[in-house]
Amino acid sequence: MSTSPLAPSDVVAARADARPSLTVLSGFWTSPTYAAARALLAADPSLLLVRHDLADLRSGTVHRVVRDVGGVLEDERIALAHGCVSCTLREDVLPTLARLARAHPRRDLLLMLPEVVEPEAVAAVCAHCLVDGQPITDLLTVDSYVTVVDAEHLLDGLARTDDLKSLGIAAADNDDRALADVLVRQIEYADTLVLWGHSREGAYDTDRLAVLLDRMAPWATRIRVDDDTVDANLLTRQLRGTLRHRPETPAVLTRGLEGHILGVHEPHPDCGIVSVVFRARRPFHPRRLHDVLEEVNAEVVRSRGHVWLASQPDTVVAWDFAGGGLALGGLGRWLTALPDPYWDEVSDHRRLTAALDWDPYYGDRHQHLVLIGVDLDPAHLHRTLAGCLLTDAELADGEDGWRRYDDPFAGCFPLADLDRTDTEGETA
Repeated sequence: MSTSPLAPSDVVAARADARPSLTVLSGFWTSPTYAAARALLAADPSLLLVRHDLADLRSGTVHRVVRDVGGVLEDERIALAHGCVSCTLREDVLPTLARLARAHPRRDLLLMLPEVVEPEAVAAVCAHCLVDGQPITDLLTVDSYVTVVDAEHLLDGLARTDDLKSLGIAAADNDDRALADVLVRQIEYADTLVLWGHSREGAYDTDRLAVLLDRMAPWATRIRVDDDTVDANLLTRQLRGTLRHRPETPAVLTRGLEGHILGVHEPHPDCGIVSVVFRARRPFHPRRLHDVLEEVNAEVVRSRGHVWLASQPDTVVAWDFAGGGLALGGLGRWLTALPDPYWDEVSDHRRLTAALDWDPYYGDRHQHLVLIGVDLDPAHLHRTLAGCLLTDAELADGEDGWRRYDDPFAGCFPLADLDRTDTEGETA
């Protein structure tokens, strides 16, 4: 590592905001993540690093360490009433950040998350939980979310089907997440992605990983770090003081509904990586789609988006594939199926996005999927998915006929009841 400590005024670009700045650092592989944290500490003697060890979380204990480049400032074990990540974030992480921001108003903060914590969970707590009656953002400014990925293990991790329980690192008794799910959520929520080190397969494979990250999170700034020679000052300029975080950015599975980029269509391989965007207006036939799910995702590393099924024409269905497993879930109603009084509860971005692409017959309903993998056949993927869309003859059946189709997904995506008064008023 090469570094000469910078003055705090040189570390972060001058800003009018006097609050301490918070950078959130996540990564499933602790070694490169902590290496990045140490480099940032080395470049800025005033920076405070906050770490929480969740190894004993299920027994109700969390180990918290606060340090700077000079050494450990706090080393405490905290008893929590409930052994879960959400409780830890609310009951200790946020209060600790608030306390440090008050005690050291001229020192910026670096929060290094435990390996299985997803950055979006931190963002949600920062947005909705109060500390001593005030939002955490009154005391500090969230600069960016940074995820460090280990080039040596990334592709294997994304392909693994293990869940956290089987690996002995689940964050709670009811934590059923798969390892790949954690990885994709850390990658896709990041404002900045750091590809750390080299692939064991050589330079070409390292380049391929860089392309894969680019396809998985095209909205993120991507940085590569040679773990043999780390320029701490350069890394600080790349990761801190960027103001890249936008708290209004939607969750990845709703990005397409909100008018944000969901993925890029790059059907020609780059280091073998292919990214396919599939969009269509017609609904999927539920049985035909069900029967090709395994085929569609057989060679895919990651796929995501939303779909609509002819048999459930009111429901937005989320599509979320990683680590060999596909999860489908309900995202609520399409706007065309939502009575007018409820439109005010929908974000401005979603209403505007729907209006710009509104179809006289389908309304805002559509298919939007992104499929990413190595050496995918984009033409075959498109033909397979297009073959699941309703034919002209099936479209003629109308919604009443569609609802009677053979549906393996029946009952899987229940919709919340709407207020009877509003729905009756809409009908009248």
